[in-house]
Amino acid sequence: MIKEVVSKALSEQVNAEYYSAYLYLSMSAYADRAGFKGVAKWLFVQAQEEMAHGTHIYQHILERGTAPSFAAIPVPPVTFESIQDVFEKVLKHEQQVTESIDHIASLAMRESDHATYQFILWYVDEQVEEEANADEVLSKIRLMGNNPSLLYSLDAKLGAREFSDPFATTD
Repeated sequence: MIKEVVSKALSEQVNAEYYSAYLYLSMSAYADRAGFKGVAKWLFVQAQEEMAHGTHIYQHILERGTAPSFAAIPVPPVTFESIQDVFEKVLKHEQQVTESIDHIASLAMRESDHATYQFILWYVDEQVEEEANADEVLSKIRLMGNNPSLLYSLDAKLGAREFSDPFATTD
């Protein structure tokens, strides 16, 4: 059975992942209203990924013989200054998620919970990718400035993103 301190940290991460989904849905709605349908889709896919992450961690807690605990999910912001502001907040948020995942990895090592440590390593790698993706989009937006044709091109590119459940089974 999983130790209570590890189960608590994982439960907090489940809540954090669901908050992330709410945050990205809010950002997606903002982008949609601002006319950036591609950005809206990119953020919607991001929300789907976060829901999948939360569910995956929830299932790990159950598989380890305990039940997750839940807390209220805070209301995400609903207004943003610009698409650049959105992606600045995406990058900052992903950096915070990385800190949380790193904390769980360190905790699992301290508690000699090898199963959770092995499990959370997938998320350690995932966060490198998440931060790199957000930083890449933000860098492009900063380079483009307010050039409408360049922003239109980026919007179209981001709209090509599709959700692929990383935990889907072929059963």
